[in-house]
Amino acid sequence: MNKLGIIGGSGLYSIESLEDSQWIKVDTPWGSPSDEILQAKLNGKEVFFLPRHARGHKINPSNINFRANIDALKQLGVTDILSMSAVGSLKEDLEPGKFVLVDQFIDRTFARVKTFFNEEIVAHVSMAKPISPGLMRTCEKALRKLSIPFQQGGTYLVMEGPQFSSLAESKLYRSWGCDVIGMTNMPEAKLAREAEIRYASISMVTDFDCWHPDHEDVSVDQVIKTLLGNVEKAKKVVAEVLMSFEEDIDPKDPANNCLDVAVITDKKYWTKETIKNLSNIAGRVLNK
Repeated sequence: MNKLGIIGGSGLYSIESLEDSQWIKVDTPWGSPSDEILQAKLNGKEVFFLPRHARGHKINPSNINFRANIDALKQLGVTDILSMSAVGSLKEDLEPGKFVLVDQFIDRTFARVKTFFNEEIVAHVSMAKPISPGLMRTCEKALRKLSIPFQQGGTYLVMEGPQFSSLAESKLYRSWGCDVIGMTNMPEAKLAREAEIRYASISMVTDFDCWHPDHEDVSVDQVIKTLLGNVEKAKKVVAEVLMSFEEDIDPKDPANNCLDVAVITDKKYWTKETIKNLSNIAGRVLNK
């Protein structure tokens, strides 16, 4: 059975028409996730919401326990993740209020644990195509149906934060051809791939970072103002994606069974403790 998980910020867990909603505490070998996870139904379909910064926005990007977040969703049976994120624009035509269906990432984070396989058992998954093509198609159809302005495809530069960019950095990332900049989709996307969970990201543009000569430098007030304007749109997108994402699942999705060819450490060196820690993420291949 396929289940959709939503990782996002404030507002998304208050979608109207949610049924049977309850906050669930989930423990993981990697510690506690950002918050409890909201389990609910929408038009009879089960969905899970995880506020990545916690309710009230209490966790900065560098301190998010990304491994616990992904492990917790995997434990609940989530097979597909839709990530919703506020981002800055690095392109003239990506104005605040526009959505971007990113399909590539450049990971410039440096203070985060980026893999489940960092002790004893080593695995290398491919991130050549980090986004689920089927889930992206579902998102595209939802945005078109709702007449929400968006760009199909784009590169998301993931910076460490929590500070915003310097002008020199912003200009550098523009010279690389990046479309948007944010602080949260890495290592989230990498860990979702290691967990064999299909992943797609909708970026909601809130500002022009600091490179644009005709706009003020990015500020929290500016971000919040634009983000609040996008909340209602985001709620409608989530509802549309939930209703139809299973129709677009690609049997050749790069996340499907990707661990079959990823684990490189000889089995004779695995210990029971490490296998136990990885049981939620990789039990399918480690317990054969």
